Amino acid sequence: MAYEFGLIMLSVLIISLISFVGALTMIIRQALLNNVLFALTAFAAGTLLGAALLDLVPEAITAGEAAGVELITVLIYVLGGILVFYSIERFILWHHHHHRELKGESHKEVHAFTYLSLIGDGVHNFLDGTIIAAGFLTNTQLGITTTIAIALHEIPQEIGDFALLVYGGLSKAKALFYNFLSALTAVAGGIAGYFFLNRLAHPAMFLLAFAAGGFLYIATADLIPELHKERGIVKSVAQFGCMFGGIALIFFIISLFE
Repeated sequence: MAYEFGLIMLSVLIISLISFVGALTMIIRQALLNNVLFALTAFAAGTLLGAALLDLVPEAITAGEAAGVELITVLIYVLGGILVFYSIERFILWHHHHHRELKGESHKEVHAFTYLSLIGDGVHNFLDGTIIAAGFLTNTQLGITTTIAIALHEIPQEIGDFALLVYGGLSKAKALFYNFLSALTAVAGGIAGYFFLNRLAHPAMFLLAFAAGGFLYIATADLIPELHKERGIVKSVAQFGCMFGGIALIFFIISLFE
């Protein structure tokens, strides 16, 4: 079990360190950054879809069958994951919209928004940590694919979070520092998942199905709509290629461990 704990801690620490990627906005030209984010967003969407449908859902179904749980129950947990991630994001987006309305008002109100955003991100990152723990406690391959999928979608998200915090009134140094503190909740989630998942009834089935729902929501509600904003046949083909590459990466990792 010490081996699994070590892998979980390494993975959640990597996820937390990704928060510093926001510094790229200070050193890379905006045009180049937009092109990188364009490709990475499509690739991340592919990895999330691949991880959810090729790995997490099948593993959750297998775990459910072993526990004597019906397929419909597993799918209900998948739907639960979609609804929970939707609820978390709606909370964050409401404040984001509210902040835009207040941008002409006092600095104190803007700062209140930035801290609420950090809290929302902290909850999201805590869930990521528990999902990674569930993956590694099931098997190493699932832990790796889950970590890769989470890491790839965190990169464009953290760049956006950093820009939002700076826009909200924080200095660039404070934005990086507070964003990192928020990201460290992934470590707390990993520790909590490792020590408490085994105390729950059918923890692997529940969390894997829940994670699959979350991944499906992020890919289809957040990332793919962003891709639709780009026009032109060349960009559309490039998007498809990057998305297919993300799916292929997950499939390759799954095949590697079989």
